[in-house]
Amino acid sequence: MSKDAVLSKVPAVTLGFWLIKILATTLGETAGDTVTMTWDMGYLIGTAIFAAALIVLVACQIAAKKFHPALYWATIAASTTAGTTLADFADRSLGIGYTGGSAMLLACVIASLAVWYRSEGSVAVDSVSTPKVEAFYWLTITFSQTLGTALGDWLADTSGLGYLGAAGVFVAALVVVALLYYATSLSRVALFWAAFVLTRPLGATVGDFFDKPFAQGGLSVSRPLATAVIAAVMVACIFLIPQRAGSHPARRP
Repeated sequence: MSKDAVLSKVPAVTLGFWLIKILATTLGETAGDTVTMTWDMGYLIGTAIFAAALIVLVACQIAAKKFHPALYWATIAASTTAGTTLADFADRSLGIGYTGGSAMLLACVIASLAVWYRSEGSVAVDSVSTPKVEAFYWLTITFSQTLGTALGDWLADTSGLGYLGAAGVFVAALVVVALLYYATSLSRVALFWAAFVLTRPLGATVGDFFDKPFAQGGLSVSRPLATAVIAAVMVACIFLIPQRAGSHPARRP
């Protein structure tokens, strides 16, 4: 790393990053459904609980002086869980529907990235090292996680593909993004955000496949059990997979 490089407060994007990200998105789906459905707290209360946790963790993340893997991934997990309950609240309780919810949230993601780019001149994640950029980063991530839940539900339920069919579509889309990354010179930043958004509905459909009843095409695994197992695997990966902060060139005065 150059002596002029500035360390980011988010991890370098590696294969391990994507593995933990998919686990976090799957955890968000099963944990969110555990609270809102299995424990019958409802979408509004579930959203309030996880949104409060997300706000606290984002504040801790911004206050931190450097990248901390456990804190970062706890914040990601909170964003995926809040995204699950918020999307379900909008789609089901407010009656927007999966199609309307997906369209609205896609607009929110695009708007967040546009404002971020207009303010900073870049939406590259390796530049996340100031409170202002971190605020844009976590806002965009929260929108993308919520979008992913709605998009996964839309493809699995509204389109009739089912959970495995929808998961297959998202895997195929991620393969296309990976091929574009290695075989073309398309913007790495744009491809990153495309992959980041797509991993969320992949995790959501896999999570639903585990815990939905047999009659709905799932495996009928207990939601609390699925959540505990996925969380344990995720925590193990966080501590066993080497992680480092991303970096970017320092701005010259």
